[in-house]
This record gives sequence, structure tokens and C-alpha cells, in this order.
Amino acid sequence: MTEQAVLSADERRGLAGFAGVMIPASAEYAVPGADDPAIVADMVSTLGRDAPWVRAALQRLDALAEGCFADLPEARREDVAHRLREEGGAALATLCRVVLQCYYRDDRVLLSLGIEPRPPFPKGHVLEQGDWSLLDPVRQRASMWRRVE
Repeated sequence: MTEQAVLSADERRGLAGFAGVMIPASAEYAVPGADDPAIVADMVSTLGRDAPWVRAALQRLDALAEGCFADLPEARREDVAHRLREEGGAALATLCRVVLQCYYRDDRVLLSLGIEPRPPFPKGHVLEQGDWSLLDPVRQRASMWRRVE
């Protein structure tokens, strides 16, 4: 499926507009906003099974905007995005996850966080040890599957 088939031009503009509200560019940290064309292209090209949920969230943004969300002035976009946030729901959660995952895999963002932009293997990544006792309730829980003989 091509990028064009996944989202319409207005939906792509709406996605970029929402992403920019969610994560604006920062001159202080020298990072782009989530509305950066390369990041938005990554979002659109990797939507996959999330496309219907993202499309539903974008349609809700348009409904709350009483028109095309992407055509709103920046301040009004923020108001509409906050109203959608107050409503919540699975579509919004999916949209936010898509924005975050694509933003935080952008090389420029990783470099600003002091993370080398590379695949995790063959070098691997060091993960600090956490508090393993947090898993005790899960370990103590009864099995959720049927045992097979």
C-alpha cells in the first residue's frame, strides 16, 4: 500500500498538525517537532494496522474543529487537540503512540538524548537494573492458561 492510499492529503496534514501540537520543535534542545516532514513520512509509511484508529482520531479532530483541523490557526489547533485529549479513547491512544514511536526513533532526537542512533544489535544496549519486586504481584497471580497434558 502506498503512502497516498493510507491517508488522504488532508489527513496527512491533520496528522502533522496534531503531531506538532503534541511535540513542538525545540531550539533549546535543537530537535525538530513531531510535525517535521521526515517524521510525518515515517508515521504515514509505518501505520499498518493502526491506520483505521489513526484515521478515526483525525476525523474526530476535524469534527471538533468543525472543519479541517489542519487549516486552523496554531492556537485553535491546540484547543481542539486538548478537547480530544479530554475525550480520550482508543483512537487517540493509538494516534499518540504512533506519534511518539516515530518521533523517538528519529536520529536527531536520539542524538539530542545522548543515544547513538543505531540498531540494537550487534552491540546491544545497556539497560539499568530496576526493582524486580515490582513483578511480584504478576508472579503470584494464578495461571491464565489451561495446562495441556
